[in-house]
Amino acid sequence: MTTNRDTIVVFTARSLDRILREGGSQAWVLNPVNARQCRWLVCTQNRHNPDDEFSDAGEPHGSAFLIGKISGVVRAPDESAGDRWMVTISEYARISLPDVWNHRRNPVRYASLEELGINLNEIRFVPMPEVAESARAAAPRGGGQAALLTIADAKRELAVAFGVKPEAVEITIRG
Repeated sequence: MTTNRDTIVVFTARSLDRILREGGSQAWVLNPVNARQCRWLVCTQNRHNPDDEFSDAGEPHGSAFLIGKISGVVRAPDESAGDRWMVTISEYARISLPDVWNHRRNPVRYASLEELGINLNEIRFVPMPEVAESARAAAPRGGGQAALLTIADAKRELAVAFGVKPEAVEITIRG
C-alpha cells in the first residue's frame, strides 16, 4: 500500500448540492500547507450532526459521496468561521462508497485514493458549476463588500501559504 497522502477526506453534514453551490467544502480546521499538497478531496457524509439547521445531509452515514480535484485551499468566506479553511474544487464526480469514514474524532484526515478504494480510471469528472458569490457563505468577509486587505492580513496569509512565521514576510509597495 502506498503512503502517498494525496487526498483530504472530510466528514461533512453538507449535501452534494450545497458543496457544489459553494464551490467546495468548508469550514475546516486544517493545516493549509499540508492541504495544499493534496490533489483530491473526498467528502464522506455525517448524518449525525446535532445542528439540524446546519445539516442538509442526504447520503448514507459514513459513505463517500463526492470526489473533487482540488483547485485551492482558502480561508472560509464566513467571518464567523475564524481560522477555518475551504477546500475548493475545479471538477467533481459523484461516488457511492459505503463505510469510508473510519470513525475517528477529527473530521479531517489525509489518505491516499488507493487506501480508500478509489480507482480514478472508473471515475468520470465533470466541471464544477459556476459559483454565485452569494452562495459561498451567508456572511462573506467584509460584510458583503470586498474587504480591504491590510498588510498584517497579507503577511499572515502569505506566511501560512509558505509555512513561515508572519514576521519573516516582507511586503514592499511601490507607487
